[in-house]
Amino acid sequence: MIVITASLTLAACGGADDDGRNLVDRAKDGQLRIGIKFDQPGLALKKPDGSHAGFEVDVAKYIAKQLGVNESGITWKEAQSAQREELIKKGEVDFVVATYSITDKRKKEVSFAGPYFVAHQNLLIRANDNDITGPESLNAHRKLCSTKGSTSAQYVKATYANDVQLQEFDKFTDCVTALLSGTVQAMTSDDVILAGYATQYKGKLRLAGKGFTDERYGVGLRKDDKVGLEAINKALHQMQQDGSWRGSLETHVGPSGYSIPEPPAIAP
Repeated sequence: MIVITASLTLAACGGADDDGRNLVDRAKDGQLRIGIKFDQPGLALKKPDGSHAGFEVDVAKYIAKQLGVNESGITWKEAQSAQREELIKKGEVDFVVATYSITDKRKKEVSFAGPYFVAHQNLLIRANDNDITGPESLNAHRKLCSTKGSTSAQYVKATYANDVQLQEFDKFTDCVTALLSGTVQAMTSDDVILAGYATQYKGKLRLAGKGFTDERYGVGLRKDDKVGLEAINKALHQMQQDGSWRGSLETHVGPSGYSIPEPPAIAP
């Protein structure tokens, strides 16, 4: 009776599509479902042919390979900012690599490996806008855009510009469209994300001012999967050591002019 109860409990905690096994054991099936962004140039972009490219795509593929899963065994799942915790908790993905900042609040719901990158929050504005020089220059007449599930815009309002009007969309591309059209005057997110859009719309959009927070990107996975956590951290460390980490950033992010930083220390 005790064994049956334990098994049922474990299965219930495992989510919709897994049986409670840790990440390493699930990977032995040769298949992984990985949550990424689909609309972030340089980091994770779904191309017209259906393939995916970017630094975070490379991070995800590297982890999968270290777990014994080839790229052909990966099913990519779009992980919008507001959905990441639920995708993990419901077992719809095995892990998430999606500009996922490690915070104490999120650590109550999921576990984080890494960090594999440290970004800094910034603003993206129209190239001909010389009035916005940083978050403190925003005011009640301006609208600031970010994505649902992100705390970026709220942080700017609470810390630098309490009169600014906030606008939230599901996707970063929706914010970019609103910025280009003049519906909003600025977009806030992490500098490495914004740099991709500045490159994509060179001459139309640019970054304003300097970064004003540290955003530690982690790989999100099921809460308390210690075996999976250790395996991902090992893979991230190996990616740094063999040059793949820097090589990927130079390929996908370097052309934007973004200064490639030193890799962050992986949590023990």
